[in-house]
Amino acid sequence: MTLQNDRKYTASHEWLLDLGNGSYRVGLSDFAQSALGDIVFIDLPQVGDAITAEASLGDIESVKAVSEVLSPVSGTVTATNEELSAAPESINSDPYGAWLVEVNDVTGFAELMDAAAYETFCAKA
Repeated sequence: MTLQNDRKYTASHEWLLDLGNGSYRVGLSDFAQSALGDIVFIDLPQVGDAITAEASLGDIESVKAVSEVLSPVSGTVTATNEELSAAPESINSDPYGAWLVEVNDVTGFAELMDAAAYETFCAKA
């Protein structure tokens, strides 16, 4: 499992990257993509949609199952990664490059872990 130290992680295996301008990028961790297996479809919110911390922001379908993606923050979706609709499997090959959504107007955060705490959490799973 690879981790990026510049992100925070949730217990439901999403990551959050602070873009430094009041915007945040959300994606799935390497642990999550590995557990899901080959990802074949992704359903994401639309730009302008409000999302809520710890609530579903979309679904990911893999060869194993359909899983909800839980938002690590509350805010407004400002961008979705359109490339994922044509190539959802890019999450498997590059989970930290294949982001899902960008969010701003953030008002709430889920409980987040740094990379070291997340690695310890995953080791116990």
